[in-house]
Amino acid sequence: MLIIPAIDLKGGKCVRLTQGQKDAETVFSDDPVDVAKSWEDQGADYLHVVDLDGAFEGVPKNLTIVEQIIKQIKVPIEFGGGLRTTQSIKTMLDMGTDRVIVGTKAIDSPSWVDELCKTFPGRIAVGIDAKNGKVAVKGWTSLCEWTAIDFAREIEKASPCAIIFTDISKDGMLQGPNTSSLKELLLAVKTPVIASGGISSLKDIEELGRLPIAGMIIGKALYTGHIKLSEAKRLCNSMHIKK
Repeated sequence: MLIIPAIDLKGGKCVRLTQGQKDAETVFSDDPVDVAKSWEDQGADYLHVVDLDGAFEGVPKNLTIVEQIIKQIKVPIEFGGGLRTTQSIKTMLDMGTDRVIVGTKAIDSPSWVDELCKTFPGRIAVGIDAKNGKVAVKGWTSLCEWTAIDFAREIEKASPCAIIFTDISKDGMLQGPNTSSLKELLLAVKTPVIASGGISSLKDIEELGRLPIAGMIIGKALYTGHIKLSEAKRLCNSMHIKK
């Protein structure tokens, strides 16, 4: 199971938002490339990079930084935020991104995701960001009519390589993940699921580690020191051995 540090980009800086609110940000570094190197040095096997400006505006805005990250580290990254055209996705994959994450446009056009998965097999993940059971879009600024579970079932037909599930109400709150919603999702689909949102302690990691998930994305807790990456990896490895 992968422990995946998150790097959220906004205004060229590495930030964390609270519950996805655009005006509730904490800047953790003015140098996201240095942050990426640090996670690699600490043993990260994979990185989750999101262009928050792109998510809000519909077009990636921090591509120069992402390109620098890709060039200066060896671990693979997944990238999301404002990817709403086939060309933008091709650009990111050609740049060296391991896989891309689509969200808002996936809601509007599941058939487009089907085309993407056929064109770029194994390299398209779908982000499902939920609030009160509904899917949130456009940088989490609005809710749509799809429930997270129904949309997951629908989008699974396209055969994405992963579903990245985030409970917005938990994100950045350091209050633990929404395990019940995650369990419901795991029962609904067979696509690999990566959990995100609220993971704030080794206890949370141990709880999620008992579920059949492919990995977990950790953001704020790593930056505040509530969780140390080395300890999180060690715990997951020991649980895997026991299994």
